[in-house]
Amino acid sequence: MTVADNNPSEPHPGNQFDVVVIGGGIMGAGVVQAAQAAGYHCLVLEKNSWGSGTSSKSSKLIHGGLRYLQSWEFSLVRESLRERTRLLSLAPQLVYGNWFYIPLYEGSRLRSWQLRAGLTLYWLLSGCRTDARFNVVPPAEWPELAGLKTTGLKKVYRYRDAQTDDTKLTSAVIQSAESLGAEVGSPAEVIAAESTPEGYRVLMKTASRERAVHCRFLVNAAGPWANQMARRITPEPGHLDMDLVQGTHLLLDRKISDRCFYLESPSDGRAVFVLPWYNTTLLGTTETGFDGDPDQVLPTAAERDYLLGILKHYFPDYDGRVCGEMAGLRVLPKAAEGFHHRSREVEFVENSHYLAIYGGKLTGYRATAEKVLKRIQKKLGPASAGRRGDTRRLPLPPAKEQS
Repeated sequence: MTVADNNPSEPHPGNQFDVVVIGGGIMGAGVVQAAQAAGYHCLVLEKNSWGSGTSSKSSKLIHGGLRYLQSWEFSLVRESLRERTRLLSLAPQLVYGNWFYIPLYEGSRLRSWQLRAGLTLYWLLSGCRTDARFNVVPPAEWPELAGLKTTGLKKVYRYRDAQTDDTKLTSAVIQSAESLGAEVGSPAEVIAAESTPEGYRVLMKTASRERAVHCRFLVNAAGPWANQMARRITPEPGHLDMDLVQGTHLLLDRKISDRCFYLESPSDGRAVFVLPWYNTTLLGTTETGFDGDPDQVLPTAAERDYLLGILKHYFPDYDGRVCGEMAGLRVLPKAAEGFHHRSREVEFVENSHYLAIYGGKLTGYRATAEKVLKRIQKKLGPASAGRRGDTRRLPLPPAKEQS
């Protein structure tokens, strides 16, 4: 059900919730779905449209994170591969498998034996699934690889991962939560929240009026805005010292291929994807430190040049043009080391009846929500209503188009 503009007086039952979730990106959507399915009465609030922030500016991949094996994040990769398999089953209309090609050239930083070992481990962590096997593309087939540069090409590996429409996936998870009885509000901005003996009093603003609601547990799933949101809460809860990392993608007006390419940047060795996206090509991403208002993030000229240089290096005859661009922000724990090798594991900050989510991957949204749910259950005890579903087995509906 959508947010009702009922009287905001304290006793009104329509203002009482077990859990209020701030943020309607994929993490907030996953948490409200999981908590509502477990029997709690939930409300999720999003100041814009569902998935309009970071969740709509990803590489649109449902994947295990092959490159995370380089930083020994085996548990993250295993969890992501398990979630990839689950989403392929629960949302076949939104998540679909595709072939990913990795070319190796003379001078590539990654050696063939290293990639073979990584892909073998990736397959093992997936549970040795038949559909997760990799192979080597014979040289006779190289001319069919959409104009990929063959000068100096030594070997091409091919493996399976999956793609999605991140905005539609987020919307579908919200729809699932709503179908289970959750109340959803978009656009609905949280103005302030105040701790009470029973939880929190949350003041929100919809298009027509302000409304006060009460909850026993408050989840801050505002992503790059999480610390800004924490400052609106009295007393201010703990927060994570974090770095915001800008990732830019370019849209190109001609599709290079129906398959995906996983490329190594010749300048710094970073992984960059060339992906089919409807009738266009999606090229990205970058890693640029960001220090500013998350509402004002925009691609930079340097990022455009970086991505187009990589594209020209690998596809020298491609003549498509940039027809769109987008920049999103990743949340990483603050550290002295560079962004590339920093952990992508999600982190939580908890304080009594409050929990904030920092980071996380699109692929692992459901698993992250399950971890949050366990913390909610530990604080609130069993839900008074019976369990309504299990997100491990709950099919996602086809996402409705947002107006």
